[in-house]
This record gives sequence, C-alpha cells and structure tokens, in this order.
Amino acid sequence: MAKVTKQKALLYHSQGKPGKIEVIPTKPHSTQSDLALAYSPGVAEPCLEIEKDPETAYDYTAKGNLVAVISNGTAVLGLGDIGALAGKPVMEGKGLLFKIFSGIDVFDIEVNEKDIDKFVDAVKAIAPTFGGINLEDIKAPECFEIERRLKAELDIPVMHDDQHGTAIISGAGLLNALELTGKKIEDIKIVVNGAGASATSCTRLYMSLGAKKENIIMCDSKGVISVRRSNLTEEKAFFATTREVETLAEALVGADMFLGLSVADVLTAEMVQSMADNPIVFALANPNPEISYEKAMASRPDIILATGRSDYPNQVNNVLGFPYIFRGALDTRATAINEEMKLAAVKAIASLAKENVPDVVNAACGLRMLSFGRDYIIPKPMDPRLLTWVSTAVAKAAIDSGVARKTISNWDAYEDRLRDMMGYDNKLIREFTEMAQKNPKKVVFAEGSHENMLKAAAQVRDEGIAHPILLGNDERIEKLAAEHHIDLEGIEIVNLRHDNEADRRNRYAEILANKRAREGATLDEAKDKMFERNYFGMMMVETGDADAFITGVYTKYSNTIKVAKEVIGIKDGYKTFGTMHILTGQKGTYFFADTLINRRPTTENVIDIARLTADAVNFFMHQPVMAVISYSNFGADSEGSPASMHEVVRVMQEKYPNLAIDGEMQVNFALNKELRDRKYPFSKLLGKDVNTLIFPNLSSANIAQKLMQEMEVGEMIGPIQMGLKKPIHFTDIESSVRDIVHITTVAVIDAIVEEQKQKK
Repeated sequence: MAKVTKQKALLYHSQGKPGKIEVIPTKPHSTQSDLALAYSPGVAEPCLEIEKDPETAYDYTAKGNLVAVISNGTAVLGLGDIGALAGKPVMEGKGLLFKIFSGIDVFDIEVNEKDIDKFVDAVKAIAPTFGGINLEDIKAPECFEIERRLKAELDIPVMHDDQHGTAIISGAGLLNALELTGKKIEDIKIVVNGAGASATSCTRLYMSLGAKKENIIMCDSKGVISVRRSNLTEEKAFFATTREVETLAEALVGADMFLGLSVADVLTAEMVQSMADNPIVFALANPNPEISYEKAMASRPDIILATGRSDYPNQVNNVLGFPYIFRGALDTRATAINEEMKLAAVKAIASLAKENVPDVVNAACGLRMLSFGRDYIIPKPMDPRLLTWVSTAVAKAAIDSGVARKTISNWDAYEDRLRDMMGYDNKLIREFTEMAQKNPKKVVFAEGSHENMLKAAAQVRDEGIAHPILLGNDERIEKLAAEHHIDLEGIEIVNLRHDNEADRRNRYAEILANKRAREGATLDEAKDKMFERNYFGMMMVETGDADAFITGVYTKYSNTIKVAKEVIGIKDGYKTFGTMHILTGQKGTYFFADTLINRRPTTENVIDIARLTADAVNFFMHQPVMAVISYSNFGADSEGSPASMHEVVRVMQEKYPNLAIDGEMQVNFALNKELRDRKYPFSKLLGKDVNTLIFPNLSSANIAQKLMQEMEVGEMIGPIQMGLKKPIHFTDIESSVRDIVHITTVAVIDAIVEEQKQKK
C-alpha cells in the first residue's frame, strides 16, 4: 500500500470539491417542464399521495435507498472523543463505502450532543427522511442505550456498526474455524479481552450462534470481569464470571478461543501456547493486533489466526457486512435489522468462504490457489459476490422473520439487479489496484521519454502498483522529469542503445533468432531489432527480466502487433489475439471486443476473439452474456459481415453450448432486453441482460468505444490485451496518465495470474 502522508490525506480531502460525497439529480431537469414536475406544481401530487399513505414515500422519494450515518463524535476511530464536527470526514468516508459497495446513498449527520435523551430525540426527529440509520463512533456505554431506544421507537432499520459489524464478520470466521478444527461452539471456552461496544456485541452474537455464557470469560483493563468486582456497568455485569481467575494469562489456560478488541501486544506467545489444541485467535486491535502475526504463527503450528489488518490472512473487515446488510434491509423495506438478519449475514459470509475463488481474487493474495482453510476462513473484501450472497440472505431473513414490508418473489431477478449496481463506480480498477499493491511486478514502459508515460510510471511507483522500468534516452528522461518536478527515485531507466546494454542486446538477439530460426530469422536481423524499443522491451518480458510491457503512445499498432507475434507469440489453440475495453457506468459493466488489433477479421478471427473475450469477462468476475453485433438481425442479411457473424454464433453455440451467446443482432436489440425478447423469443439470450458485445470489425468496435468514452456515460478501461502468451499491453496515442495507470494495473494482475499458472 502506498504510504499515506499528512499532506496526501489533506490534499485528497480538499482538492476539487471539498469532502468525499455529493448529491446528484436522478431525474431529467433540463427543461421548464422537467422543473415543473420536479418542484411546483408537479411535486404536490406525490406529497398528497404520501399524506394518504406514508408507505408510498418509498415509491416517490429517495427514502428507500437512503441511509443516515449519524455520530456525535465521541469515539471516532482511534481518535477518541474529538467532537461531532471533527468526526465528519469519517462519516463521509462511511457514506462513500456504502455507495461504492452497495449503491446506497447516504447523508452524514453529525449531532453535537452527548446527552442520551437529547441525542435520541434528535435522531427520531429526522428519521422520516431515511430508509435506515447507521449509528457510528458513539462511545460505550451510551451507545448501547441509544441503539436500544432507537430500535424500539423507530420503524426503520437501525444498527450501530461499531457494535455489530465486527461481531458479524468475526462470527462468520468463528463458524469456519470451528468447522476446520472439528469443535462445537457450545463446547468451546472463549476468552474476550476488551469490554467495549464491539467486544460486548461480538460475545452476545457468539451466544446467539450457540456459545454458552458459562464458558465465556471477559477481561477489561483491570483484569477478569468477575462477580467479585464491584461498580460494574450493566453490560459488564452480564458477563461477570464466577470462576477463580483474575488475569488474562490465567483465563487463557485451556481456552479454545481468544477474541481481542483491546490494545496491541497484550497477548504473549506463552499465553497462546497455554491454550487448547487448535486454538482460534482473533486479535482485532487496530492498527496493531494483540499479538503480531509473526509471533502468533511462530508460537504454535496449529493456530488459526485472524486480525483486522489487510496485509495478513483472515482480515476481519466491517465492509464485508454493513453495506450488504443495509442493502437487504432497504430492499425489503424492513422495519428493523433483527437477530435473524444478522445471523443470516454471518452464515452467508461463512458459506462464501467455502466457494471456489475467482482467479483475480486469488491473485490478490499472491498464492497459487486460495481455498477454504486455516488461512482463508473469511472472504476477501474485494470479492464481488458478497453483494448478492449477503444482501440476498439478509433480505430473505427479513421476509421470513416478519419485519419486511415488501416481499421479493423473483430472487434471480433481484440478484441481477444487485449485480447491475456494481456499475455505479469503477469498482474493478479499485479492486485491481489493491491486488497489484500486494504483489507489484516489474513493468517496462516503452516510451519513457513521453510525458504521460513518465508521469504514469511515477504514479504507479508512488501507489505501489508496480516497479517501473523506462526505456529511452536517460538524459532526455531526466530533463523531462526535472521540467515536470518528477522524482525518479525507484524508477529504473534503460537506454537500450547504450554500450552498456550490448551484452543484453546480443543475448536477446540470440534467443529471438533461435526461437524463429525455422521462420527465416537470422542473428544479424535480430541484433538490429534489439535497437527498437518494442523488440527490446518485449524480450525483457520473454526472458523474465521484466514481468509486463506497456507500449503504444508513439508506435503504430500494425508494427507493435507484428513484434508481439514474433517475440511473445499467440496462445496455443488460437490464430489471433485481440483487445477488450471495459465500460463501467450507472447502467452496469459492459465489455467491448475487439477494439484495437484486428482491422478486417475473418470469421475464424472473430471466433477466437469471442472465445478470448468470454474467458476475459470471467476473469473480471462477471458471467459473460454475449451479443454478436452486426447491422442485421438473425440472418436477415445473408451476405457480408452479417453472414460472417451468423457463422460465428453457429460455431460458438455448437462448441460452447453452456455459453450465453447469440446473434447476429443490431446493438439496440442486444442492449434492450424487452425489445429483443418480444421480437425474437427464440433467442438463447431470452430474459438476460447482455454485458458483452462482439463487433464484426475494428472500425465498428473502435467507433463504439470512442463514442461511449467521449459521451462520458461511464469510465472506460482499456485496451486490455487478450490472447498473447505473456503480459504485453497497449495504450493509445491519446491515452491520459490515468489511462496508462489503469492499463499498468491490469498488466500487473495479468502478470500475477500468469505467474500462478506457471507454478501449477
């Protein structure tokens, strides 16, 4: 992860529009007629309907997708009681997480009030605005009473995430840890260190899962909470033990589980060694756990360890829960988030950890294969399946437990709608950035003296995405860097024409000449080619001197394509390679191919592109639903590209009967499900939303991609190379620094996955 400095943090929050969230209109507002409907006189009609039936507020206003994040600033992160206003950046951040993970809108409300009665009254007074309330960063013990009263007195979901978020995620981890160790929750002895809101809620949830109160010992800063102590709060008194133990060390002897929500380094290796066989240790203090990962793992080989940190296995992260719990609650117009809904979330998260993990999520961990086991008892936060798994489970529990005011009958359609929400922002590139930062690779930038390439290289270095290598004249690059105030520290510069690269040029030339000896290549020819940056850079990847290669801001595509085929080669089983662009917008995520490589593809070429694209869409954690595009529909024109695309569909459906692909069809029929289903009910895509478009030629694909990009209907990622044997990726002459950074990020993920395949 890139180092977070005070200057970077302040600049992030202040540049452009201050803060992290804004309100945007969701209805047309460009004409006088629009405004008359939006406000006066048209707005009177929904007002009168809501007056007659308050439930219709969910139909006519944003209430059903709006959550209040409310705090009085008395327990803000690790900062303590810093006040309501000082806590506002955190509340805005929570709002951002709600939006990007589950599509929920948020108003953050900072209430400058510590008195419980007045705070509760304030929240109750504004509650009609919202579909749900997320209480945040309120200190114990006041938070218990505030949440209890609001849940009792309001008819919308209320949850204090500091209490229940950690409980739900750690509860899922506990269920899976118990399964791995063969222990039963009703039998295990649990020691809890910490007695605040989160610790109390975790322990109560474990009891809901089956843990016995008599098997639980809770400790605070004074030691074991026992019946022999006086002046205990109501919450602490509930957990007071009768056992004759006074210290944490004494309590841990023979214990099956340690739950820490306290302070760093309070748990020693000796304490862990005193626990029962296969001990479960959840050391969740942040930023540093109760025992370091290294010390805990060295203490005994049979430990199952979870922490709150992303750089170690089994991270207990609240973002696995609260966005999706509120999503399910809002979608059923639930009157509460009850115990049944929380337990449903626990079980859904636990179950997801047992499913096969997508390649890109595996790549995030730098492992050959991430699978259910001691180092994977909790899903990763970037797993896109959390939205459908957890939200659906919570929604079903709301209906089954009787707190839902809206019933969902078509669960497949509901999950489809949830997946569409992933297009609200560029979640893919954010996830990939996090993955790349965990395992950055050496990436060669062909045009090191290009301003955008140089800036992009510096950015990926700063963000920890890659170890950049610039090809070019070192003096020119250094001059350009000085002009733009770019620090070159940590960036390798290779002047491939310099005398000190002669040995490497000769080595690369011999390898290339030998590789292509049966194709007429000679050593002298190969030596000449090593003075060209695309040949030299791709040979760096071919030989393992680098992991990925970025080119294109200067070079003609035709030349680059030729070099890639010669040096790297096309994957076995294919005759061509191609590129794909990804469009993420409010209507969802779409994949376009081939947008860069094949100018006049044959039928065989398009079949290869379709196959490669299907694999790539799966790689990007989406289920491909593919439309083969032309200017006619289903054989209406029997000549030219329609006939070719018709044949592509026939072959693909014959060879891949389980793949959702059909055509040829016009693009409006591809994207308008109702129109397509009504006109062509025989289509294999009946009832499905298309997310992948296969174009008949480069002209149509490139025009469509550029049109969408310039109309700013969403964010475009690409071109993403598909079909070469190694990570060679292409930019465009007009590529911005942001574009190049995105392509570099994808190239690093490509290299990580390629590395994993080589290890198998």
